[in-house]
Amino acid sequence: MSKLTRRSWIQAASASAGLLAITSSDNPLVQVAAAKGKSDSLPVQLYKSLAESQKQNLCLPVDHPKRQYISNWWYIHPEHRIPNSFTPEQQELIRKIFDSMHSPELRDAVNNQVLIDQYGDAKNAPSAGFFGTPEDEDFEFIFTGHHVTRRCNGHFDKGKGFGGAPIFYGHYPHPVKNGKENFNETKDHPGNPYWYQGKLFNWFVDALDGRQQAMGLVSVEPRGEEPDAVIKIESAKRGLPCSELSADQKKLLLETMRGMMAMFREDDVHATIETIRKKHIVNQLQVSWYGGKYDIGSDKVWDTWQIEGPDMVWYFRGVPHIHCYFHLKA
Repeated sequence: MSKLTRRSWIQAASASAGLLAITSSDNPLVQVAAAKGKSDSLPVQLYKSLAESQKQNLCLPVDHPKRQYISNWWYIHPEHRIPNSFTPEQQELIRKIFDSMHSPELRDAVNNQVLIDQYGDAKNAPSAGFFGTPEDEDFEFIFTGHHVTRRCNGHFDKGKGFGGAPIFYGHYPHPVKNGKENFNETKDHPGNPYWYQGKLFNWFVDALDGRQQAMGLVSVEPRGEEPDAVIKIESAKRGLPCSELSADQKKLLLETMRGMMAMFREDDVHATIETIRKKHIVNQLQVSWYGGKYDIGSDKVWDTWQIEGPDMVWYFRGVPHIHCYFHLKA
């Protein structure tokens, strides 16, 4: 069985009022037109470099159902992985695109996570592709694999948020205990680059009063991880309604979410937080966290939590190791 090395990963992985409204720089159509007038973005460069045979294998229609699919381990094109589907030059572009989607401070940690979660096997190599073409406003680059799904609007090298489609990140650091790999993380999640989000969430919980903390701790099971359920908008109310938070607490929640997004590039973080703020999404959210088997070590440092509402699901599941799903409607 062929092996993946750090070198091969770097090569392979590491994407009038009316008139004023029409011409505004905030208008997506204007932004796309402006982008087309400049040098090509990295995703557009990659798309234009594809041979016709590659496009047939790697490109899907802009409105394909897989655009809204998410799972902790899946491939947009299972039969066409990065190492055997792209030239070395194209693989370098993919590496640049993937790196560009993450903050410089956490980029190396994210790359290391993707590398480790391939288990050193070429059969686990990531897969990448496109939805649509550069002629489409919602042209999207997508990168998928074990514990990784990333997306970006293909017209821009600066982030515009995640395009109303779900993303995933997670990790199994493969710690060895008594000579055997341990599938279950311990309470401090050693070696997991995404536990910083759990710490930030717990700081938010600690800032709540006793009544609010009691409301947020729920006894029901968190949502399942089946692809058709994990980001489903549910009508059931659970946990702490954010409408009951004070203005300062709502601001703290928004800043907590901003901090938890620190792994992503600044433009994507800004666009996402601005969408949440402008649509007043915080008022529609419920926040919940889970004890029992979902609280590793029974230390009341919550390993599993959800922030959810009609337009957003952020599900952080720390048991047996971190799986995290984020979905914000466009």
